[in-house]
Amino acid sequence: MKGGGGGGGGGGGGKRRWKVLVIGVLVLVILSMLVPLAFLLGLHNGFHSPGFVTVQPASSFESFTRINATKHTQRDVSERVDEVLQKINPVLPKKSDINVGSRDMNVTSGTDSKKRGLPVSPTVVANPSPANKTKSEASYEGVQRKVVSGDETWRTCEVKYGSYCLWREENKEPMKDTKVKQMKDQLFVARAYYPSIAKMPSQSKLTRDMKQNIQEFERILSESSQDADLPPQVDKKLQKMEAVIAKAKSFPVDCNNVDKKLRQILDLTEDEASFHMKQSVFLYQLAVQTMPKSLHCLSMRLTVEHFKSASLEDPISEKFSDPSLLHFVIISDNILASSVVINSTVVHARDSKNFVFHVLTDEQNYFAMKQWFVRNPCKQSTVQVLNIEKLELDDSDMKLSLPAEFRVSFPSGDLLASQQNRTHYLSLFSQSHYLLPKLFDKLEKVVVLDDDVVVQQNLSPLWDLDMEGKVNGAVKLCTVRLGQLKSLKRGNFDTNACLWMSGLNVVDLARWRELGVSETYQKYYKEQMSGGDESSEAIALQASLLTFQDQVYALDDKWALSGLGYDYYINAEAIKNAAILHYNGNMKPWLELGIPKYKNYWRKHLNREDRFLSDCNVNP
Repeated sequence: MKGGGGGGGGGGGGKRRWKVLVIGVLVLVILSMLVPLAFLLGLHNGFHSPGFVTVQPASSFESFTRINATKHTQRDVSERVDEVLQKINPVLPKKSDINVGSRDMNVTSGTDSKKRGLPVSPTVVANPSPANKTKSEASYEGVQRKVVSGDETWRTCEVKYGSYCLWREENKEPMKDTKVKQMKDQLFVARAYYPSIAKMPSQSKLTRDMKQNIQEFERILSESSQDADLPPQVDKKLQKMEAVIAKAKSFPVDCNNVDKKLRQILDLTEDEASFHMKQSVFLYQLAVQTMPKSLHCLSMRLTVEHFKSASLEDPISEKFSDPSLLHFVIISDNILASSVVINSTVVHARDSKNFVFHVLTDEQNYFAMKQWFVRNPCKQSTVQVLNIEKLELDDSDMKLSLPAEFRVSFPSGDLLASQQNRTHYLSLFSQSHYLLPKLFDKLEKVVVLDDDVVVQQNLSPLWDLDMEGKVNGAVKLCTVRLGQLKSLKRGNFDTNACLWMSGLNVVDLARWRELGVSETYQKYYKEQMSGGDESSEAIALQASLLTFQDQVYALDDKWALSGLGYDYYINAEAIKNAAILHYNGNMKPWLELGIPKYKNYWRKHLNREDRFLSDCNVNP
């Protein structure tokens, strides 16, 4: 009995263990169903799927690659590109420390572009220019713009993206997938009509033909991405598909279905075009704003060479502060650009031993710049390289600030504004320029040259100019007036006054100190800072223009010709007669994106014999 009772107890225990096991399995099954359901319904309370989590990427470029690899619709990808460009924008190098974008401000166009995440340069949207004929307009005579004047899409592109659109028009390549795109369009239209035709019993033959053509196109497109991949008989297949679609259109169909399908292809095409445009603009800006690898290599090699060489400290030269000599100031962090400016200047000088060049650079490029000019002396001229970050001035935290460039765009207006002169690039003084009277306290007059100019004539006569008590001698740009700049909202200024350009500036330092120009600039800058929520670029522009109002002596136009960094249609005779060529704009001559026909004027003044140029594969 005990044995039997024990056996019965053992059987009961086995059943209980079996029931527990079954219950446990059921619980696991239920949980396995509820957990995914909870995620699908959004009940995870802050848990994010790895594919959708929004974090700051360790590398902006890695994030950009991941986005291209996702399998979302084109609209999703375009939205993601906007987000990535917004993250990448602050990463891109700036041309100056006053937050001015690189060589390419207004609160309208510029702010809108930043909201869209586009890394464009500061922009000034201008009102329509007057219809009077200017010298700039005359330089375009006889040149037929490739873009049709009625192409509003191209106009919008230039206003929004500036010189990118000019560069794109000049560098168009023939499409390699024209027929592939045509096949995709026909396939989409055929798919739009097929459901309606298939519902017609009397059109069974047409239904079969459409189905057969659709399947044939799908097979070909799955194997072809370019026209070269297409089979030999593709033209006949296109004609056959076109005939089938034409026949399908002759029957009454469900318009709602066709309309829905065609709207889908329209949306997809617009999204795809927008995505590729933004991607192309980003790559263009990246190429413009980043230092080429070869120039970075050159700077590093020269820096290493400097420390390997014997002591090369500059002797205290009396020439540096001799007011009887001709002094030039160049503010730059670009070794090759500074070298070309100095070489081209001394080549055309009658007596180069009276020329003294002061190159202001930053700490990173200081030793490389010094080593370059030790290795490559410029005739009998004297070159002084200064590290602006180590100079003992009142400003405790000084950083190199390069000449600021602003893009001026005309969104609408007359023939002149809407066809030829839609975009200008203004270059103005930066914060570093307002330190010149302190840096060169023993000098009375200097000529300031931007690092993107090439000198073609003797500049000695500039010291004999009578500037009539004005501080700044500069070439004026009268195709744009102060009143046309929407950024200038506050301050008393002459709305009809022409804008002035940096690049070539004759500066009367004695008069500058007498009038307290630097103090005036700081006063205007602080007033504008406290007066609203405008960007620092807009404030710097307003402060500079207001500071030099009525203090600019207009140089003859032949002294400087600007636009070689963005304008493809400059008159060759004007280039030949200009004393200085100014490559203002995005397409600098040392970049691969530079305008080819203008590069030779810059390249011929480059010392190609230096071995570091070949070692670093420097070939502008």
